[in-house]
Parts: sequence; structure tokens; C-alpha cells
Amino acid sequence: MFQTDPPRSPKDYLPTMYDLPSENPEEPGLPDEFHLLQPRLLEETFLPPDYLSEDVFTGSDLNLYYDVRHTGWYKRPDWFGVVGISRLYEQRDLRLSYVSWQEGVNPIVVVELLSPGTEREDLGQTLRDVDQPPTKWEVYERVLRIPYYIVFNRYTDELQVFRLEGGSYSKIEATPPRFWFEELRLGLGLWEGTYQGIERQWLRWFDALGNWIPTPLERQSDLVEQERQRTERLIAQLRSLGIEPDL
Repeated sequence: MFQTDPPRSPKDYLPTMYDLPSENPEEPGLPDEFHLLQPRLLEETFLPPDYLSEDVFTGSDLNLYYDVRHTGWYKRPDWFGVVGISRLYEQRDLRLSYVSWQEGVNPIVVVELLSPGTEREDLGQTLRDVDQPPTKWEVYERVLRIPYYIVFNRYTDELQVFRLEGGSYSKIEATPPRFWFEELRLGLGLWEGTYQGIERQWLRWFDALGNWIPTPLERQSDLVEQERQRTERLIAQLRSLGIEPDL
């Protein structure tokens, strides 16, 4: 390709998300229910306090294009989070996929939910031929250099967190499994509770005080409860003055 002077940005001449496929029709099957619910809970509680909601993007089962030399290569993380970027593509459109050379900002955290058929690749235990695309681990660690890589096995409830240090991932140990990410001012841990009617251990974000960040539905329920308590206090005050409220 003819090189201009000064060089053009890859954003100016490489494919955009409108040019690249957003799914592969040859990949059989759809995510199981856990692969739908767990990413949703991560999204609902991923609220970094230093960023406005419109400056945070999360993706689930979304093509993540990463290589300017092989523009058709992608990975499809179960969930990933990006900060310091518009919630909408170019501040105007919902994303069909996430194209790293167009976005200019790589994810800060990625989560893979282990499946029996993907466990070895998710944990960087597979080898590849030189003419094959890199593995997930290689892409996250060496190409996109994502600061945090999280792997969760729902069959054993094992949570593993890897942090990028000196160009490679190092496993972080924590007991109990609650991890703090200073760059986000958020923590991630295993929460035992009921989400969407299913009781189990879930991955969930928590704040600097160690409190689990509520979902929108929980925040709404809290507001309703606060209003109920306020009303009860008001009724009690009126009755203490000898006034029977008209309910």
C-alpha cells in the first residue's frame, strides 16, 4: 500500500464496523442462559465513579477486531468494559462490533466465562500454528494489552484474575475472591444472591466501601422502600399531634 507523508491513521483507510461482519453464521449455537445473565449483571453494576455513564461502554458476545494487518480477525469476549470512550459509536450509533483501530481505546477489563470446550484456550494453555490467528490469551495480553483479564468457572465457582505486568499476565491471589482495581475504583467479587430469579454465586462489582453496586431494579426498589418509610414517619408525626391522616 502506498504510504503517504505524513502517514495516514489506520482509522482513515481500514474497515469500520459498518464494513466488518458483526457475527459469524458458521458458528453454531447461541449462548446458554448463564452466558446471557452473567454479562448483564456485570454491565448493570459496572459504574466506575470517575466516569459518566455516557463515557463507559460494555460489550457482551460482541466481535472485537484487533489486528490492522488482518482486519477480519476478531475475538468475541463474553464481556468487556471500556472507559473514557463514548457509549455510542462516534457519539451517534449503537455498535455492531468493536473495532480497535477505529475506536482508539482498548478495553480495560475482559471477562471470559469458562466452558468445557474453551477452557484451555481461555487460560492460555493451547498452541497454534504460525499461520493461525492468535489465541484469546495472546490477543488480550500481547496485542490489545488489556490490563485485567478475568476468568470465571461457574461449575466450580472458581474466579481467577490476571493483571498485565511487564508485558505478561500475572495471577492475583485473594482470599476470599474479592479484587480491587484501582484504575477503575471498583472491585469485583463473588456475590451469593438471587438475580433474575436464579440463586447462585455471581460475578458482581462493588464500590470502595465494599458494598455491592445495586442493579437498576434494586435501586428502584430502594427508592420505593425509602418513600414508604418516609410516609410512615410522616403519619406517625401527624398522629403524635392528634391528627389522623386521610389515607
